[in-house]
Amino acid sequence: MKPLPLALLSLLLLSACNREAPPAKAPHAPEAEGEDHDHADTPGEAHVRIAPDMLRDLRVTTAPVKARPSSETITVLGELTFSEDAYAEVASPIPARVSAIAVNTGQQVQQGQRLAELRSPELGKARAALQAAQARATAARQAAERKRTLAAERIVAQKEVQAAEAEATAAEAEVSAVRAQLVALGSDGAERTSGPEAPGFVLRAPIAGTVIERNARLGQMADPSQPLFRVGDLSSLWLIAHAFERDAVRLQPGGEARVTFAAFPGQEFSAKVGHVGQQVDAASRTIPVRLELDNREGLLRPGMSASASLPLKGTASITTVPASALQRLENGWVAFIPTREAGVFERREVGRGRPLGDEVEVLAGLKAGEQVVVEGAFLLKAEVEKSSGGGDEHGH
Repeated sequence: MKPLPLALLSLLLLSACNREAPPAKAPHAPEAEGEDHDHADTPGEAHVRIAPDMLRDLRVTTAPVKARPSSETITVLGELTFSEDAYAEVASPIPARVSAIAVNTGQQVQQGQRLAELRSPELGKARAALQAAQARATAARQAAERKRTLAAERIVAQKEVQAAEAEATAAEAEVSAVRAQLVALGSDGAERTSGPEAPGFVLRAPIAGTVIERNARLGQMADPSQPLFRVGDLSSLWLIAHAFERDAVRLQPGGEARVTFAAFPGQEFSAKVGHVGQQVDAASRTIPVRLELDNREGLLRPGMSASASLPLKGTASITTVPASALQRLENGWVAFIPTREAGVFERREVGRGRPLGDEVEVLAGLKAGEQVVVEGAFLLKAEVEKSSGGGDEHGH
């Protein structure tokens, strides 16, 4: 066999190489981008897919995530007491014996109404002193008049008239002093008592209100240091609470507070911040706060313990969602966000804050304006738990 020409051999080798080399792949940048975008919509571990037939039976409602200003509040404990503007303790001004009582506990009284009558030898002495002082004043005034007449006739010197006038003035001053003492003892000097009993005086209500306590007993010897009656107006009460100094300085007088009492579970009362104390208690580092409550219905009693929610000055924006939108899973709280694909919901972990009535504060994971599933969120949670228990059905 004759050898092939060199040119023909080279041509045959070149053809064989072209047949064995794989064809080069053309670039598909636009298609590749489209393929990646489609894959992003495929449900993964952070998504929940609901079958169309199940979705028809599942009632799903959504609500927007809200951003709203929130007034920060604190909770303090306190105790009800009388309003200092409408409370009085009535005691005898001097040691005296109770001879008559005109009111009972719980009775409504008007200002100036008679509460009790007391008798005291001290009052008799004061009245006798008044009579003596009045007699001396009368004699001194008459003497001064005679001196003036004699001085006009030049029978006595003018200096004797001046001395008589000074003595009359001193006597009248003594009368005024003794009368003031009688007023302090509960008598204006007009009352008179005949017979062997000591003179009496009347205790009267200094304010209108209710007789809260009656310690007076017939025949009792009254001590000026011990009140016989306590009278108070129960239509308005004070709640004295104690707030830590860091919170008390942010309280706004006039602000509205919400108060609850152990005696009335489930019932809330409105109060007004009346006054914030000016001094810090060194032991507890708290400041007293006075809340004013309307008690015209008469439900509340002084001495009741209470819990009050007080607003603080300064507001901040917080994020909120309906409380039923957040569901508890094993690893924390989640919310479900609808996606563009029907029946597919994004499961997103969120930070749950404080409850705010029908809503709840969201600390992280959601932004204002996003839509979250409200009704149906519990069933989506159940689907997640079912999928987790039966294997990863969506993790393709």
